[in-house]
Amino acid sequence: MLDFPRTFVEFVDPDDPDQIYRADLTWLTSRWTCIFGNGCGGIQAGRAPDGCCTLGAHFTDKADEKRVRKVAKELTADQWQFRAEGRKNFIETDEDGARKTRVHDGACIFLNRPGFPAGAGCALHQHAWRTDRHPLELKPDVCWQLPVRRAFRKVKRPDETTYTEVTIGEFDRRAWGPGGHDLNWWCTGASEAHVGTEPVWVSYGPELREMMGEAAYAVLAQLCEERTVAAHPAGMA
Repeated sequence: MLDFPRTFVEFVDPDDPDQIYRADLTWLTSRWTCIFGNGCGGIQAGRAPDGCCTLGAHFTDKADEKRVRKVAKELTADQWQFRAEGRKNFIETDEDGARKTRVHDGACIFLNRPGFPAGAGCALHQHAWRTDRHPLELKPDVCWQLPVRRAFRKVKRPDETTYTEVTIGEFDRRAWGPGGHDLNWWCTGASEAHVGTEPVWVSYGPELREMMGEAAYAVLAQLCEERTVAAHPAGMA
């Protein structure tokens, strides 16, 4: 079910008075966790091991693409299953001309498949942990942000002043566009993925800090803590 009562909170960005965050506390205090390789159904039928990597990843801008291109050069053949193909070209364009990681052998070219000696999963993600870096430093923006969604909207007040509304919430099926409803499976709406030991605002702390900034994240963390305490006055998370 996509629509159900949710708790949202708004607060002014401490670093920008013309920006207001609108955060979905229901999602951020949930116990969702990534279960890739541990029950993930995959977005395409028959390709569960791909997880959400079947379609490749769209780049947000030139800087995003440049970062991934630099990291790809660091990968060796024993770390990246499709390095030979990827070194030739790991980028393609979609029907609208947007640049993205290339789909090779049915999924993103950076996805190591089951049976590969280095292990199944994103070669960029694996390389991050191997080199003591966080995956958000190496992976395409859309990959490290999922399944948190950041959306921007310009809002006009009755007095005709404006501000930027930044929503921080769940990347549900609809966030994929019309095709999202045709996905074989999607984790945020699956109960089997809501088994994390920490709430999303904690487990995704590095990603949220990167998306919001330290000051805004500190406000968000306090609001999430207050909601948790209110919901569990005995201190049970």
